[in-house]
Amino acid sequence: MTINSYIIGIDGGGSKTYAVIVDANGDKISSGVAGPSNHQTIGIDKALANINDSIDQALQAAGLSHADIAFAQYGLAGLDREQDYQIVRPALSHIPFARWNIVSDTFEGLRTGSPSNIGVVLICGTGSNAAGRNEAGETVQVGGIGYLYGDNLGANYMATTMFRAAVRSWEGREIPSVLPEKLLQYFGFPTMGALINDFLDREIQYIREGKLTISLHEAAREGDALAIRLLKEAGNELGITANTVIRRLGGFKGITVPIVLVGSVLQKGRSPYLLNELRRVLELENPNVELIIPELAPVYGAILLAMDHLEIPATKETIQKFNANGGYE
Repeated sequence: MTINSYIIGIDGGGSKTYAVIVDANGDKISSGVAGPSNHQTIGIDKALANINDSIDQALQAAGLSHADIAFAQYGLAGLDREQDYQIVRPALSHIPFARWNIVSDTFEGLRTGSPSNIGVVLICGTGSNAAGRNEAGETVQVGGIGYLYGDNLGANYMATTMFRAAVRSWEGREIPSVLPEKLLQYFGFPTMGALINDFLDREIQYIREGKLTISLHEAAREGDALAIRLLKEAGNELGITANTVIRRLGGFKGITVPIVLVGSVLQKGRSPYLLNELRRVLELENPNVELIIPELAPVYGAILLAMDHLEIPATKETIQKFNANGGYE
């Protein structure tokens, strides 16, 4: 790669698409932010339009063209099955980059925390996902396709679980807790009766308020036993999922397994109750593990993967630059 060559990483999710261009020294040149690009939720045409928008913004800001890009790496949400790749790959082929690759954003997350790109990644943000890659390059994905198919994680799921536990505590079917009070503060109701009647009148059956998990973490920090139990249950589920990935990849014998933790619940919440329970369950089967919470924004996982393709080493100085750049503007 010459000094005049550039890399672009594109991180596409359910809320935003973020494109970043760096030069051969790892210095950020420009970026672009557009709407969501998960084809499962908005369709491939809108997803492709937002991907193109983010790329065009970044190229225009840098005064570059597609031909100036040595490698483009996409890390996109919604790539859960080969059928998804069969939809997305042909669409991306119309974007005129000479060299490019696509991975699930799960594997983009793994690269942000694992310099060798080997290990397990657990995603617990709005939703959840888990995957791993072994030394032979074999990959496995577990979960990520919804509650009906076995998923019990993610901020929306945890918010619903907290809501249920708060209602049960208020009614006396659970231990006393501050969770009902936290619900009232969050939703702005004077009483639990008023809150429940309003939700029933609006036929609300599932809580899509991921930020409610902030209140759950607050309650646990205040020593609330019910909140602590819910966070431990989340840690237990994460541990079970990670152990499943490790088993299916052959066990990573002889190495300390990196467990990369990605998503707002893990990277921002950092609950010791959740993390300690995760480690406890992991070590039941895998005593040699290392929990890693990346500082890099996900898009730099895509850029690091592009660097891997180009055989450009990611130096300590480069990683420091990526850390300093942060995430979305």
